[in-house]
This record gives sequence, C-alpha cells and structure tokens, in this order.
Amino acid sequence: MGLLIKNAKIVNEGIIDSNDLLIKDELIIKIAPSISAESHEVIDLEGSYLLPGVIDDQVHFREPGLTHKGTIYSESRAAIAGGITSFMEMPNTKPPVLTQDLLAEKFAIGHRDSIANFSFFMGVSNDNIDEVLKTDFKKVPGLKIFMGSSTGNMLVDNFQVLNNIFSNTEGLIAVHCEDEETIRKNSLRAKEQYGDNVPIIEHPNIRSSQACYLSSSLAVDLAKKHTTRLHVLHISTEKELSLFTNNQSLENKQITSEVCIHHLSFSDVDYNKKGSFIKWNPAVKTQKDQDALWKGLLNNKLDIIATDHAPHTFVEKNNPYFSCPSGAPMVQHALLQMLQHTLNNKISIERVVEKMSHAPAICFNLKKRGFIKEGYYADLVAVQENVKWSVTKDNILYSCGWSPLEGNEFNFKISHTLVNGNLVYKNGIILDHQNGRELEFDN
Repeated sequence: MGLLIKNAKIVNEGIIDSNDLLIKDELIIKIAPSISAESHEVIDLEGSYLLPGVIDDQVHFREPGLTHKGTIYSESRAAIAGGITSFMEMPNTKPPVLTQDLLAEKFAIGHRDSIANFSFFMGVSNDNIDEVLKTDFKKVPGLKIFMGSSTGNMLVDNFQVLNNIFSNTEGLIAVHCEDEETIRKNSLRAKEQYGDNVPIIEHPNIRSSQACYLSSSLAVDLAKKHTTRLHVLHISTEKELSLFTNNQSLENKQITSEVCIHHLSFSDVDYNKKGSFIKWNPAVKTQKDQDALWKGLLNNKLDIIATDHAPHTFVEKNNPYFSCPSGAPMVQHALLQMLQHTLNNKISIERVVEKMSHAPAICFNLKKRGFIKEGYYADLVAVQENVKWSVTKDNILYSCGWSPLEGNEFNFKISHTLVNGNLVYKNGIILDHQNGRELEFDN
C-alpha cells in the first residue's frame, strides 16, 4: 500500500503537468496521468499545485542557548507549515558551533526534534582552524564565515585566517559579507549626528552598499585565487551583482549567490512603517537595489532564494537602533510571499520552484531532493490558488509570535506538506509524529 496523490498540477523543471503521483517507502515511485487508487491511501488535490518542497539554505533556529527566541522544534514546525521541507542551519548559536563536538550536538537535536529535513553549517572563527579542517563535507553543507559582526562573536577579520581557510578547504564556504571597518566608521558618524537616538532609516547607510561590496569582492577574490567553492549569502545591493556571472550552468559554477525574501519584498521606504521589525543584516536598501536584485535573480546572476529566518522576541526588536538585534522570522511565509509576487508578474511559479527547490539542491549537491522525480524523496507541498487570507498573530507559528509580514494578504494557501513521504501538515494542522531526516551531500 502506498500514498497516492491525485489530480495535481505538478510544477517541476520549468513545466506544469496534470498528473498523479505514487509514494512508497519515502520515495516517489511513479508519476503518470492516471494511477489506480486501488489499495492506496489517497490525497485528492482537485487541481491544486504540487511543488517540490522548498530547501532553505540559510536559517537561524536559535538552539542551543537562545531558545527564548526559537528552537529547532518550534521553527521546523513553522517551516513545514510554509512548505519548507529541508533547512540548513547556521552556527551562531550559544555556544557557537566552532568544534566538531558542538556540531555533533546540533545534529543530535535535529534527529530528536526536527520535523523537516536538516543539516548544520560548521562555524569558523579567527582561531579554530584545526577544528574546521576536520569537517566532513558529505555530512554538512559547508563552512560558514561571518566577514561582518554577528550573534555569537564569530567575526572573522584576520586576513591570514581567511586566506588559510580558503586555500585549505575542500568543500563549500558560505559567507556573510559586510566590511566591519566601514560599518564602524558609519556607526560613529551616525552617533555624532544623532547621539543615542539614531533613527532606523540610517540602517542602510550604516551597513552600506560599500560595506557589502568591499567584503563580497574580497571573498570572491580569495575564492578565485584558491579555486575555492564559494557561496555568498543574502546579496542586498546592485553593486555586488557585478561580482557574479550567468554564463555557466549552476552545476558548473564555482561561485554562487543567493538573495533573500526580504530584500526582494521591502525597500528603505518601508522603514517608516515597519521600523526595527525589518532591521536585517545586510540591511534592506533602496528601491533601485531591489529592482536590480530582481533582475539579477531572473538573469541567473543570483542563484537561490533563501529566508535568513532569524527570530527575536517582540520585546528585543522593540528597542532603540543600537540595542535592537537584526533579523526576523520568515520560514512560514517565504514560499507564499514569493508566489504572491507571481501575481504582479515579478516572477513565474516555475521560476519560484527553480530558485527555491531545484537550485539549492544543485548548489549543495543534495542527494535525491529538490525535484519531483521517480526515485527521489517525496518532499512535497500542495498549494491552493485563489484562496484569500491574511497574516495575523493568531495564525503565526513562530515561537517569537510576530512577523514582518503581519497584515499582508495572500492569494495562495498551503494545504499539505509531505516530508519523506509522510504527511506532516494538512489544512492548518501539524501532524508532527514523524521526524525529518539528516540531509546527505554528494561532495
């Protein structure tokens, strides 16, 4: 007996086809226009879209040590409600993941608590290279280097350390790029002008386009020098797009990049309304930058769409500029926000699937995920169209209890999410008796 999904509009590899899909032993075993329902459990989608589950390569689920903001359990619940079936979590927890033992502890929590599939980046500091070089790149997506300040005191600002890591690492390096010296100078300038009452609108001036470009260009130069596999996280500026190419297939790129939902959805004009609740690092910048990011996404200079899900409590966010942490929750609404952009012709649903499911699987060499294919894991999300609803505190699942998208109206709704062939979300109800699996990498 298997699980049969009938009457689905399957969106996969640039094509939308009406098909049935049969699942057995966690895998998709058959896709065809009509499959007999005899002896199978049936989910009838009645013409709804069926997408490969979203793979989010950048989340901060806050465990261990910062669990008042979120946990792997709480945030993976929100993720599967948003159609994210696999995530890769960052190392800036408390303590930061700077040893192989601490990395193993993260995996143990994932095996115990995560509803979605999971993996964890290994962290880098100025003085843990011995631990970094022990990393097994078949087990983790890569190393994470903060070339700008972050939660967890993980700033790597020693050029010799950077050069050493780029020259000796055999796997992928993911970088957060903002030049710390530029940010410090801009911060001092803002304090001189405004004193203790620096307005939030100064955020994109303090964490400026120049700060981003100086750091990103350094990372790209190091990667080219040492032929290192580099992935540059959350590109936020027009200027940085000059660092990337679109004349190769994703499979053949040495240097890849991503853009986040918030940099595609907000601009600096939104600070007046949203204030510190759209304070991210790198900062949301100008409409000109946002327009360029959309262009870069569609012309394949930007390869992946991610969330940078980073929850803080409402109390923490409701503070003056320099006391307010950067980051916001996004996993529950990321796919829906991107689908909403299809209605204003910013992007097609096929490209949403490409950038949120296919591309992360290719970029990180994931085994049997990211596509709707026979023999692949049945990580799937069903989406109804023309169903209007709004984001409110009553339907937010994040542990922190708020969203920068509160009040937004969506015309799409997720009805079902399957992880490894197990139904884990159905019509607003989380069925979390099945745990996700550790992701495997073909590195």
